[in-house]
Amino acid sequence: MKQAGQAREAGRRVAFFGGSFDPPHLGHVEVARAARAALGLDAVLFAPVGAQPLKTSGSTAGYEDRVAMTRLAIAGEPGFEISLADAPKASGEPNYTLETLKGLRAELEGDCALYFLMGADSFFGLGKWHRAAEIPFVAALIVASRPGQRLDGLKAELPPGLTMEDAESRSEAREGLEVRRFLLRNEAGLTAEFYLLPGLDVGISASDIRAGIRDGAGDAAGGRALLPAAVAEYVQEHGLYR
Repeated sequence: MKQAGQAREAGRRVAFFGGSFDPPHLGHVEVARAARAALGLDAVLFAPVGAQPLKTSGSTAGYEDRVAMTRLAIAGEPGFEISLADAPKASGEPNYTLETLKGLRAELEGDCALYFLMGADSFFGLGKWHRAAEIPFVAALIVASRPGQRLDGLKAELPPGLTMEDAESRSEAREGLEVRRFLLRNEAGLTAEFYLLPGLDVGISASDIRAGIRDGAGDAAGGRALLPAAVAEYVQEHGLYR
């Protein structure tokens, strides 16, 4: 079993949150908290990826280190769980999100709702992903966007073959967070829900954090202030990113 057992229980609302988590930072945690609150999620599965097809240079920290850091980053957060669904493959082949989501969907109870949580930066590259137009029909997309992000910009980045339309122009507020609901439609006429969290200002870059630590610019400037305390301690103890 690749993800924590509680997420499999019937009737739950489960979001898959994949990425390098190299390292997992406070922005990752904040995005997941917002999605959990805004959509009433029961579980958010943090899934460090083994090998990204579009990131041929690989991750800076090894997979086991990234899993360990992610466990520390989400410790004590209700509903946040580690998933090994995107673990490195024995064959050495890259991890394709569509296949990972299909495998996860097969493991969940039939009445579980499955979502795919991502930041706007990841969404802007979605069109380059393997069979990207199929992904929203396996797991409904939740995109965390920064304030001021124009909807036209999001529509322009949809994978070929998909269009976006308002779902009865519905905008909701829950736990003080706005969530906007749209429908994605493919060329066969099938629709999938799309959720936008438009008010998040969590512009934290893992690459900037790594660079700051490598340059030894001190705790705040070096990126450690942007990490959960336990993750910053792990990075220091294991000499990562230097």
